[in-house]
Amino acid sequence: MAACFALPGTMVAQQPALRIETDVSYGIADGKPLLLDVYRLPDKISRPAIVFVHGGGWTSGDKSGFSDMAQDFARRGFVCFAVNYRLVTEPPAASHFPDQLDDIQRAVRWILAHAATYGIEPKRIGALGGSAGGQLAALLGEFDTRDNRPQELSNYSSRVQCVVDMYGPADLTTSFTGVPDLDVQALVNLFLGGTVKQKPDVFLAASPIFHIDSATAQFLIFHGTDDPIVPVEQSRRFAHALQEKGIPVTYIEFPGEQHGFVKPADVDKFASASTQFFDSCLKRPAT
Repeated sequence: MAACFALPGTMVAQQPALRIETDVSYGIADGKPLLLDVYRLPDKISRPAIVFVHGGGWTSGDKSGFSDMAQDFARRGFVCFAVNYRLVTEPPAASHFPDQLDDIQRAVRWILAHAATYGIEPKRIGALGGSAGGQLAALLGEFDTRDNRPQELSNYSSRVQCVVDMYGPADLTTSFTGVPDLDVQALVNLFLGGTVKQKPDVFLAASPIFHIDSATAQFLIFHGTDDPIVPVEQSRRFAHALQEKGIPVTYIEFPGEQHGFVKPADVDKFASASTQFFDSCLKRPAT
């Protein structure tokens, strides 16, 4: 479930120099550092932040996949953090859900703990994720911290104020057919450590569609109608469920697109809509 899209060379006419920090440790898990990259303008103005969560079927992918997009948003006045998280591994040294959620929640809390260092306005933070990263980003907009360790981060919330979900699976309890060279259901089962019959509670816990309440963040959701990996019905149902609960949501479908956006007009629409969304959600006085 890798993110497959491209942005124009830049989303703004001018390209001011950025301050970029790579492989910054935001914690330790299973004896290894958890890393993120930071993209920001080199001034001392407090700005809203965006957390980017990569895809890859929970088994692959890397924060560098969002480098270009993070740089574009940083030039538009956001402090951007592209995060890595524990990838799912095969037994016996397996890392399954909710490890990945714990990691990205820790990243948000670490970011807030370092708000002064990076010039972040703590009540203005959003998330963007693609595919498997869309599923994890969606949970950031629904859950507060599941595992409140370590102690030094325990006073910070991991909940974000808004989410851009790019074709993320919303209901993992359903069956996924996949494509000839990718068994999507096997990826889901590996991610969750079993089958839905074996671990129904885990499948429910990992499915954003079942966790909408009055505190859920506002959403912008994108999906291609011909997606063979994550069926478009996943996002249609999720958007409808958000609407039914009174949560602000904008849902945009791209006819003929598959697992990602490649048509220039669709790429432009994605860039424009996501920019407007984050501007509206985050570039306003915090309440």
